Amino acid sequence: MHPLDHPIWTALTTRQQALAEGGTLARRYPQAIGPFAAMSDMSPQAFAALGALMSQSDMAVLFTPDPVNPPAEFKVLLAKTGEQMIGTPAETSAGTTEVVTLGADDVPAMMELTKLTNPGPFALRTHELGTFLGIRIDGQLVAMAGERMKPANYTEITAVCVHPACRGRGYAQMLLAAVSRQISARGEIPFLHVFSDNESAIALYQRQGMEIRRRLWVTVLQRQM
Repeated sequence: MHPLDHPIWTALTTRQQALAEGGTLARRYPQAIGPFAAMSDMSPQAFAALGALMSQSDMAVLFTPDPVNPPAEFKVLLAKTGEQMIGTPAETSAGTTEVVTLGADDVPAMMELTKLTNPGPFALRTHELGTFLGIRIDGQLVAMAGERMKPANYTEITAVCVHPACRGRGYAQMLLAAVSRQISARGEIPFLHVFSDNESAIALYQRQGMEIRRRLWVTVLQRQM
């Protein structure tokens, strides 16, 4: 089986296993990093192990090759498909635009931008998963992208977002190229996920030279009260 068929499980059992909460049946990232979780299989025992990791308010986001049919103790908050895309985005010159490395001091601005643009889950410690790059205009963070899951020799590009007032300037392409360069320089392969109905983003990534590898199911679960 390809390591990207179960990217969360692979990441939490390879390069990011030190972050993993759980054991042989179910694992997740700490909630302060992100809601992503995975199971070794879809057995009742694996679902029970996942439930044991979750509080009543926690959500578990699963990426799986097939639809998830959880037992009754779980509520499905979301179930839709996403495209897994792979490849090295085309080189894009930043020109006079400065691309900066973001850190812990930038977390409030990063949270504000992701709340406005909704590129996917972004928590207080998500930035700890890898390098995040950004663009500031007049001191305001208006665009960013970074690294998230690291399954085997692959690294996921995530949180690609641009402030609505600054779209159309090529910032997303610049950051895609910059993050991809740093991934490739380490001998790793860039990939990313995008919902199947986000046609504009898929078209952007394809123009940048990325290809759809396969379709995955994105399922968000919460324990029933």
